[in-house]
Amino acid sequence: AGRAGDELVEYEADLRSGPIARDLKPVRNVKPLWSKLGLWASLALGGFDMWVANLTGWNPLGTWKHGKTDAEATGKAADFQPIDYPKPDGKLSFDRLTNVAFSFTNHEESQPCHLKLKDPAIPISVNLPLYAEPAQRYCPAGVYEVLEGPEGPKFQINFQNCVHCKTCDIKDPSQNINWTTPQGGDGPNYPNM
Repeated sequence: AGRAGDELVEYEADLRSGPIARDLKPVRNVKPLWSKLGLWASLALGGFDMWVANLTGWNPLGTWKHGKTDAEATGKAADFQPIDYPKPDGKLSFDRLTNVAFSFTNHEESQPCHLKLKDPAIPISVNLPLYAEPAQRYCPAGVYEVLEGPEGPKFQINFQNCVHCKTCDIKDPSQNINWTTPQGGDGPNYPNM
């Protein structure tokens, strides 16, 4: 009918007033406390806050906020040392594509890419120089790659590997990636979970 991106207003209201919200309300301050006060202070205050909330249904600390979205909290690459991760050993640790295979992810090769870029130039012109293009690291399925070629770096999306975690839609510092539902509902199956 030419509709796209409809907002499920009733779903949001039901979620915030249902059993999921009741489970999450007592622990809502744990991560903001940790982010703002550090581990030890957050353990003490968070523990107290959760204890009182579980006894009374009331959080004495109110509701703490993060202050920034995940995308806004992404730091510039120049402010950090690169992490040298050990190579997977094939016994206890495995490479990303082996782990993706466990999800039984399947996307038809002929379908259009469900990961849309608002501006295809941003990954190379903005995210690569400022953030070392973080999509190639935060994506657990290796969907995003920066390939070096004769014309310079190129941003490649391997949407067939996507496990639908939506991290790219949430964490991209330029908010340039829009995750949409794949054609035909393809994706991970997780048959052994």
